[in-house]
Amino acid sequence: KWNMRNIMPFNSKWAFSKEADQVPESMPTRWVWVDLPHTWNGIDGQDGGGDYYRGTCYYANEFKKMDLPEGEEYYLEFCGANASADVYVNCKKLAHHDGGYSTWRVKITEELKDDNLVVVAVDNGVNDRVYPQQADFTFYGGIYRDAWLVVVGKDHFDMDYFGGPGFQVTPTVDGKDGKVRVQSWTNVKDPEVTVTLTDADGKTVASGKGTDVELVIPRVHLWDGVEDPYLYTATLQLVEDGKPVDEVSCRFGVRSFRVDPKEGFFLNGRKYPLHGVSRHQDRRGIGNALTKEMHKEDMDLIREIGANTIRLAHYQHAQYFYDLCDEYGMIVWAEIPYISEHMPNGRENTISQMKELITQNYNHPSIVCWGVSNEITISTKDKADMLDNHRVLNDLCHEMDKTRPTTLACYAMCGPFNKVAHLTDLVSWNLYLGWYVPGLFLNDLWIDFFHLCYPNRCLGYS
Repeated sequence: KWNMRNIMPFNSKWAFSKEADQVPESMPTRWVWVDLPHTWNGIDGQDGGGDYYRGTCYYANEFKKMDLPEGEEYYLEFCGANASADVYVNCKKLAHHDGGYSTWRVKITEELKDDNLVVVAVDNGVNDRVYPQQADFTFYGGIYRDAWLVVVGKDHFDMDYFGGPGFQVTPTVDGKDGKVRVQSWTNVKDPEVTVTLTDADGKTVASGKGTDVELVIPRVHLWDGVEDPYLYTATLQLVEDGKPVDEVSCRFGVRSFRVDPKEGFFLNGRKYPLHGVSRHQDRRGIGNALTKEMHKEDMDLIREIGANTIRLAHYQHAQYFYDLCDEYGMIVWAEIPYISEHMPNGRENTISQMKELITQNYNHPSIVCWGVSNEITISTKDKADMLDNHRVLNDLCHEMDKTRPTTLACYAMCGPFNKVAHLTDLVSWNLYLGWYVPGLFLNDLWIDFFHLCYPNRCLGYS
């Protein structure tokens, strides 16, 4: 099968420096050699002191154009660099990105020479515009997820919209059938796109043509939580003169869900009580520079305790982990790091992080809600601006995704009558009764009181 798109790992033999204070003009020889994923806070970010290094560090790598696959457009793709990054190719600054937890790409085609030097300046320093800045976890600095070189033809599925895959799959249950809407975006004026849906055995179950098509899977096999997390695959090809010139694909699941204020969560029409954990992406001595094996071990531990739901706190997690959630039938709450403190200068960053979160993760069947913020009332001074920022994000989520509700987590000290608790479709509470303070039984009293005051409000315990 001929396919133009080539994706090469770009993880090995980076030169790294904490001491450098400017972009090098040639490949440094006296820096430290590191492989990605990498963080510079694996040790000092875990010793209990709040004095871990926060600032700018430099990464450098080189490659020859002749070593790359044939292609017409070249991109660098970073799956996570915390928190802000500037990318230089052959000494020319090509991109700036704010937000340490999402995928982003840089088009480097125009700057390529025979020999190429890539420098990434990564900064996890203190500021008042990029979230998070105040929270009870370490803001590890580094390129702590994979980097890739992506080579495509001049005509291809969109690579430039908020790090997304260039297409989205919206499945709905229709009686015994599944209706699947597939929308795609390319850089071609009148593209010919073919869409093929296959089952878990690779057998075609539906196909069609167009950039916005609705296909029907007869007698659909539902994605049914931990018992039966069945996945189909959608494959899209951009076709020119009868030949495919680009291809993208993803797995997806067909399911329905709803939340009832009295009965709780329903999956595929049946009551499905949720019990699970919140998860952070770090390890002792390693920080957040996790390997696939570590992500998988986290999932195995979560499954072992019998959990069927995960809150992926407090930021966008690795695509590999969302994939595991799809595979194992977890119900997932995904959120951005709008946390602890509202920063009036950070509004733009909450919006771009939310756009990235939804654009990049829309196709995951495991995700059932978008989390807008966490414990935002702890130290917020400008309440009016904070409430307005929340309304903007809530509207943005509904505009970008008609299928999932919004949610947020309220701090224990945030009362049931606080406006924040009534902004999103669902609300949950981080109560620490029986944890930081004695009195486990008080949780029931608190939850019952909220339910008495607001019997039609869907309430979770986060």
